[in-house]
Amino acid sequence: MFEFGRDLRRLFDGHQADQDLGWLEVVDVDVLRGEARRQTVDAGRVTCPRPVQAWLLASALWREHARRSGAADSLQHARLTALDGRKTARTNDERAEAVMALAETMVLSFDLYGGPDSLIRALSLTDGLKDHATRPLLRVRLTALHARILARQSRSPGGDSLQAMAFLDQAIHELARRPGLLLDTLKLDRAALTLTFGIERRDARLLDQAGRELRELVDTCPSERRPLTRARALALCGAGLSALAALADNADALEQGRALFDAACDQFTPDHSPMDWAAVTLARSAALPGAACLPLAGGQSEVMGGLTRSRTVLGLALADSVVEGGVMKAESQGDILALDRLAARLRSRLAMDRPRPVAWAVDQIGLARVALAKARLLDRPAGPVRLVLVEAAAAARDEGADLIADRADHLLRQVAD
Repeated sequence: MFEFGRDLRRLFDGHQADQDLGWLEVVDVDVLRGEARRQTVDAGRVTCPRPVQAWLLASALWREHARRSGAADSLQHARLTALDGRKTARTNDERAEAVMALAETMVLSFDLYGGPDSLIRALSLTDGLKDHATRPLLRVRLTALHARILARQSRSPGGDSLQAMAFLDQAIHELARRPGLLLDTLKLDRAALTLTFGIERRDARLLDQAGRELRELVDTCPSERRPLTRARALALCGAGLSALAALADNADALEQGRALFDAACDQFTPDHSPMDWAAVTLARSAALPGAACLPLAGGQSEVMGGLTRSRTVLGLALADSVVEGGVMKAESQGDILALDRLAARLRSRLAMDRPRPVAWAVDQIGLARVALAKARLLDRPAGPVRLVLVEAAAAARDEGADLIADRADHLLRQVAD
């Protein structure tokens, strides 16, 4: 092992750190938090030679920590350091960079918690910034940010998927000669959209296009240098192949999809990037019939347990998977009392917490699981479960929480059967 503090500071203080932070993927999430704190302190010193860039680097580090840990306080630090960068900005380019950092924090807030208002605010901040930016690279980054916002908005009801794809294509074209984390992020966004459209429309051309781009990302992102991007691409490949296998009833393709998910999980450990690990394991269990989350040991289970207590969309989906496991166990044992206790806990949370729409949807899905299990055990009607699930899916989708909406839809298909 090497001296993290000393070697990381060389990287953080280097010129390239301002341009591409892809190398952070090899840094442990706890070390990343410590470096974000150090950078924040350094940016606030009166002797800091480049305060604007220091604040913006601190904001980028806090965003990366929030993205990988789901920590709400890190997201808040990212916002505050971006605001500090805007306060100290002196030129139009510096102001544009600071505003862009603030918009990126809002996009991350949407990714973590849902809420279309975050994207609307981010878009309003970026509108017109190109008129004030003079550096070509800054203009390209603004185009990329605009494309990422539109890509997320396209998934909501009434979203314009064709416009989003066009903006992603333009941004990728402009960044083609500047390889790095931003270009890979855009390619992942485009591949995810293309894959979704290809599966929905059963379009072989779109599926081939997504597959080619994902394979390219896997090939150009080695596990020793870019484990997280590689894992995200492998997981998307696994999801696409598993969906095709299910449509074609092809057992060999399903096994290949399982192998891709397993390869994604092998790129890093849960404590290195808890949110990425949770995303891969949830996608794996959703795509593969009868698949369970990979076994965790020691501190790994504590990491995942902490995520289930978070209020992020991913954490709420994990909490629902825990409820699902509890319902299945109680039903297999014929334990009506255990099912009643689960339902009572969910109802008390609904009554006391005044939950956000996404949290409300998750608790409603849990109550539907309990009602269906009791109906099977007692051989009686489950009540208006279908209506509850339709409302839960709609509420989640309106907030941009497709992960939760998909879980409601999956359970709804079981009811219809």
